[in-house]
Amino acid sequence: MAIAYTVEDLQRWDERITKLVERFGLDPYPQEFEICDHEDMLSYMVYSGMPSHYPHWSYGKNFEKLKTLYEYGVSGLPYEMVINSNPSIAYLMRDNSLALQVLTIAHVYGHNDFFKNNFTFKSTRAKYTIESFKSHANRVRHYVEDPSIGLEKVEALLDAAHALSLQCRRNLAIKKPTSGEERQLKLEETEPAADPFSRVHRRRERVEPDLTKVPLYPDEDLLAFIRDHNPLLSEWEKDLLTIVHEQAQYFVPQIETKIMNEGWASFWHKKILESLDLPQELHLEFIVRHTQVLRPSPGSLNPYHVGMKVWEDIEKRWNNPTPEEIETFGPRKKSGMDKLFEVREVERDASFLRRYLTEELMRELNLFEYSTRGNDQVVTRVADKDNWRQIKDTLIQNVGTGTIPVIKAEDSDYKHNRTLLLRHFHDGRDLQLDYAEKTMKYVQQLWGHDIAMETVIEKNPTFLSFADDKLSIRKST
Repeated sequence: MAIAYTVEDLQRWDERITKLVERFGLDPYPQEFEICDHEDMLSYMVYSGMPSHYPHWSYGKNFEKLKTLYEYGVSGLPYEMVINSNPSIAYLMRDNSLALQVLTIAHVYGHNDFFKNNFTFKSTRAKYTIESFKSHANRVRHYVEDPSIGLEKVEALLDAAHALSLQCRRNLAIKKPTSGEERQLKLEETEPAADPFSRVHRRRERVEPDLTKVPLYPDEDLLAFIRDHNPLLSEWEKDLLTIVHEQAQYFVPQIETKIMNEGWASFWHKKILESLDLPQELHLEFIVRHTQVLRPSPGSLNPYHVGMKVWEDIEKRWNNPTPEEIETFGPRKKSGMDKLFEVREVERDASFLRRYLTEELMRELNLFEYSTRGNDQVVTRVADKDNWRQIKDTLIQNVGTGTIPVIKAEDSDYKHNRTLLLRHFHDGRDLQLDYAEKTMKYVQQLWGHDIAMETVIEKNPTFLSFADDKLSIRKST
């Protein structure tokens, strides 16, 4: 039978958890909690946790879908949602039991600490998160209510912008060079290399770079590029592209650190609750709930499970290195806990798994690779001596934004007729042409002229062009 509790009870548990958070050395933003019912939680899920968000038909559609699945018992709701803001805001489900609320509060502080300290979130300006989303919502509503613009025009542009929103920079910690810096770099690249035997060598002529080409280097921020280089866009259209682009950049760090972040929060909720000296009835439910959250997912990857296992393995290996590790890497200079805080700050999922997912841990996690053959899914590799590296490479290739093709603006005036030339940076995976066609159609809608793209399909250089509402494909042999 669930234990009845009050808001005051939750406040007392929060105070106890906060003391442990400080004792363990976590460094979160100030934390605020809000208790909500299932309908509120559904709304927050649709709006990615934000208390204010601009309207769009897709959010209403997603709300009805999630609500139907929940009411028919097909899917449940998250125990909590946490916003990367300062102060951080978290939502707790009113129907949660006391044990689950205590676990969730501890879990939230793990997320909060990760948001504040991981390098990928440094560009998100957490102090201004809520105000920024409110401003975006107000501006979109203003355009919807403007008789000269209206709902249909706004939603048509947002449809296209949403489709392209994640075609942006993946690592926001790397500063994007200004146009002046790009010009200087292009000039430096064309300078002949220093030649100590220049007196006897033929003098090499300097090739003047084409500084009129836009962009000088391929640009991966497609929405921002279109906004800045399509003179036909009105100010409200440019503003909407800015809004969608800024919100995408806010969420990219969360996409890039899903395994690390969920694993970190799970690692700490376990450590905190084991230190709380819970009453027996709460402790037994905690074990059940923790197991439910961390259980492996057959046929898919549970980021809570994988992330937490890697964090635990790092702590164990740095506290108790094997003789082989000492021989290979030398004596450990950091404790396991010091290493955890270092890794939490400087990695994202791809580098985290590349550095710390070991062969032994892959076998413990029973990781394998499979492919679809007809109506069946067939295991193609298991994590043995011969195949564990290939499985690890496949996993790394598919975490974070790794499943999103890298497509950059190459030339804004291709063949001098305002065609926008894009380039797909091929990584061994071909584009799905049905998605490529829809995407190029949205790009054309925003650009206002024909679109072309260089890619590789079935190992052949391929040129895609979209004009007259039709995709054309030309392969080179």
